[in-house]
Amino acid sequence: MTASILALTSSLASLSFSSHVAQKPTTVSFPCSRSSSIANVCGTPSRTPRLVVSATVASPELETVNLKKYVKSRLPGGFAAQTIIGTGRRKCAIARVVLQEGTGKVVINYRDAKEYLQGNPLWLQYVKVPLVTLGYESNYDVFVKAHGGGLSGQAQAISLGIARALLKVSEDHRRPLRKEGLLTRDSRVVERKKPGLKKARKAPQFSKR
Repeated sequence: MTASILALTSSLASLSFSSHVAQKPTTVSFPCSRSSSIANVCGTPSRTPRLVVSATVASPELETVNLKKYVKSRLPGGFAAQTIIGTGRRKCAIARVVLQEGTGKVVINYRDAKEYLQGNPLWLQYVKVPLVTLGYESNYDVFVKAHGGGLSGQAQAISLGIARALLKVSEDHRRPLRKEGLLTRDSRVVERKKPGLKKARKAPQFSKR
């Protein structure tokens, strides 16, 4: 019995843990202070400076005012006092166009053409076709007053107005413009609604019984 107790005591003594286990784990210290953030460890300042954007963005109203002054300076006396002028119509849209020698700038209702026509490539193409046909896309500035209808109708009315204004530059332009069909006024308009019908031609549903 005594031998077994001594054997158990010796085995427990061999299982005693080292005093080093109870000690706190060693901490890894960085050269920066405790209050430094992760950004400080990487070498960047802890407080990132706020970005202050000093560039001022011009408002659309200011751009419109500037373009209005620009157009008035280029057209003394207004649209009616100019010599190279043409009027185009399409559906309910009417456009008065003035051509002046320049670099190909197009201004519609005191706004840039791309902004006014919402960047639509088809509508912008309508405006440029007469000048491109004659090779004048960078020789004339176009100033337009348009009203009525939608943007599609106004774009086609501007095209007809530019073509008619180019005839006042030279009568020799008539043949190439006529060949492309740019001098023909498109007379198609929306057909009126008829009494008894829902639309121009759509009739109410017929019930036989």
